[in-house]
Amino acid sequence: MTSAIPSEPALASETSDAAAAQARRPGPVDVALLASVFVVAACGLVYELSAAALSSYLLGDSILQFSTVIGTYLFAMGLGSWLSRFLDRQLPAHFLRIELLVACIGGLMPALLFLANAWVPGAFRLLLYGLVVVVGTLVGLEIPLVMRILRRHVQLKELVSQVLTFDYLGALAVSVAFPLLLVPHLGMIRTGLLFGWMNAAVAVWALWLFRHELRRFAAHAVACAAALLLLTLAFVGADRITSVAEDRFYQDRIVFSATSPYQRIVVTRGAAGHRLYLNGNLQFAERDEYRYHEALVHPVMAAHGAPKKVAVLGGGDGMAVREILKYPSVEQVTLVELDPNMTQLFGSHETLAALNGHSLGSPKLRIVNTDAFQWLQQDLDEVYDVIVVDFPDPTNFAIGKLYTNSFYALLDKRLSASGYAVVQTTSPLIARKSFWTVAATIESVGLRATPYHAHVPSFGEWGFIVASHRPWRMPEALPAGLRFLTPEALPLLFAFPPDMAKVPAPVNRLSNQVLVTTYEHEWGKP
Repeated sequence: MTSAIPSEPALASETSDAAAAQARRPGPVDVALLASVFVVAACGLVYELSAAALSSYLLGDSILQFSTVIGTYLFAMGLGSWLSRFLDRQLPAHFLRIELLVACIGGLMPALLFLANAWVPGAFRLLLYGLVVVVGTLVGLEIPLVMRILRRHVQLKELVSQVLTFDYLGALAVSVAFPLLLVPHLGMIRTGLLFGWMNAAVAVWALWLFRHELRRFAAHAVACAAALLLLTLAFVGADRITSVAEDRFYQDRIVFSATSPYQRIVVTRGAAGHRLYLNGNLQFAERDEYRYHEALVHPVMAAHGAPKKVAVLGGGDGMAVREILKYPSVEQVTLVELDPNMTQLFGSHETLAALNGHSLGSPKLRIVNTDAFQWLQQDLDEVYDVIVVDFPDPTNFAIGKLYTNSFYALLDKRLSASGYAVVQTTSPLIARKSFWTVAATIESVGLRATPYHAHVPSFGEWGFIVASHRPWRMPEALPAGLRFLTPEALPLLFAFPPDMAKVPAPVNRLSNQVLVTTYEHEWGKP
């Protein structure tokens, strides 16, 4: 059996290291470096989250994007930690330079990605992962260098404990602040630049702390000043950067844009009037939105006859509510919209509120800003005559859960025995299997599924599905003044030509989310 007792030289070395560390208590330099670990950790996580969130916004499939970006970033950090072994001399100088590189590259990363998506979309993925690898490698170099600098004065066990504590505290602070404070109030670009500026401030701090050890002090000072100036100018001009990128991407003039904790909201104005985009996906065009919303709302409202209680899930733009309020029998409308920014925008913006007929200000309306899945689980005794489900298409798993059998089982419980629900269901022509997957999923919970479609020029051929406990009854009358639907034309919406006819389709479940991958494949999304 081999001995596990260290050799005498090794023991002597460890003893001398411990004695040296205990000979001096941590001084101002050590405390300052530990504080910088907090900032470094916070900045590193911001860059990681920014890259993952942007890729999710622009490429869809949030789980895939977050997984691949974070995995690549962690790999790059490991690479950086391994590379730190080759930095032997002038550790403070190396630390300062790395901080400046992280500040500039990491801080500017969201802006660069926005511009790349607009001007060179084909190179977006390459740039995304290239920047993630570079920033991750640089961040991976930081902590080992700090630990080696601090080891001169701090005992090893105290060093590891203190560095990792500050590292994790910095990560915790940012993980809470990023979605709740930073992105909603600053936006993605300014958030990146702010933390780049903080990285540069750490470099200035290091410049002062190690002023007696640094060679070429003046050159390092100029580099720090240049980095701070660059990041400050970019921060001031962030709105212009966003405008340049989005004007190129959307073509039409942008009249409103905001980033909420849930999505990127952009409203443009052009030849087709106003257009609403969520995460780059068109939601409506003023020129023909009436076709979509009349087809969505009136078949089920008219078929019921005299609905009193109506719920709208999604549809924070108020267009569906506008159509619902055309029925005098309606006493109460509950609008369940996750993003309060949407209901605030379309309730207070003069032009946009006019588009929905100021429906969001109706005394009959109750707005609930919460997740529709969670809302359905509450107050199961409260049922509705009509439920209008107007979610975005299932481009990611967060939205895809709202198209699962679990969701429709809850919907079933909130629908009255004589009631009708309607679900917007993508294009039965372009995404044929996706469309019939939703129909199969609705039927799997015991509801009847009655599909129909309408032509909306901005979208093409678009599909809807009625869900009900009773057989579908074609309405004989519709409200006066509709611009698209007529009682004579309505039955034609329920006839499907061969290229949109029913095909075998699976049930979309929370455990598999097959609809998301099918949808992306059929629409040819990356």
